[in-house]
Amino acid sequence: MILENKLGLTNQVELAKVEEKLSKQKAKELYDCGKIKEIEVGTFKGLSEIHE
Repeated sequence: MILENKLGLTNQVELAKVEEKLSKQKAKELYDCGKIKEIEVGTFKGLSEIHE
């Protein structure tokens, strides 16, 4: 059984693939714009900035 998600997907494999793709896109955006260098490493603040 899969929980409801924001993407509306019901197939676990498809959901995992889409989540992985979105995560990599977000990481690339942070790197390309240089914001990754401004994020505090090892803190809750830094983690929350990544997941905005």
